[in-house]
Amino acid sequence: MQPAETITDHNDERIADYRALTDVELRTRWEPPHGLFIAEGELVLRRALRAGYRIRSVLIDAKRVAQLDDLPIDDAPVYAGDQATLEAITGFHVHRGVLASFHRKPSLDAADILRSAHRIAVLEDINNHTNVGALFRSAAALGMDGVLLSPTCADPLYRRSVRVSMGEVFAVPYARLEPWPEALGRVQEAGFTVLALTPAVDAVPIQTLSAAQRARPALLLGAEGPGLTERAQRAADARVVIPMHRGVDSLNVANAAAVAFWELSRGS
Repeated sequence: MQPAETITDHNDERIADYRALTDVELRTRWEPPHGLFIAEGELVLRRALRAGYRIRSVLIDAKRVAQLDDLPIDDAPVYAGDQATLEAITGFHVHRGVLASFHRKPSLDAADILRSAHRIAVLEDINNHTNVGALFRSAAALGMDGVLLSPTCADPLYRRSVRVSMGEVFAVPYARLEPWPEALGRVQEAGFTVLALTPAVDAVPIQTLSAAQRARPALLLGAEGPGLTERAQRAADARVVIPMHRGVDSLNVANAAAVAFWELSRGS
């Protein structure tokens, strides 16, 4: 790693990538058009490097510079400042002590994922970054080979999503699926059975799916609260439910996804 350059002015143009990280609207306008994303924390930074993402720069608490000495990033600048300066730049207390700006990779096409995957998740209108991050972490851990996102889903590489996923968003290939929901037909044409997860009382208990339905499942998940749209449910091959007890009607979408991922990968 290069020697750190000290930053004392939060308006320094060298650290423009890190400005106002808590402003979701601003970051949404800034990051994808500039082809970058922000990784927070040493673990996530190292996982991004291991996944082949090219680093732009590092912003670190001056007290922690030595802990990153072994990183293979000799071609990227390293900026260091005290906590007050980092907070003035980013808009929050950087308690993990390290941020890094990375170049995004070229976007995948849904066809790339449909060709190689055996089990996928398909997300409709999930725009909560925490849920997106948790879904990716579960997908990586529980045997899903890819994720397809409707056009209005949150950016998986937004800082909070990356952080909640613990960097596992880098391990699961993903792509946008559009037009929505008509493009679900492409998923079916690729040999997948689209399974719409819903708390509806007439849905099929997920553990009773046939071997044919489990062979290449595409689990369709909706946003917290509204759930899946009627159009998406009508496009599915089957509607499935996780049986509930004690009068509980549903789980948080990320928790429900983890249960369903485990069930669909069971025995594989």
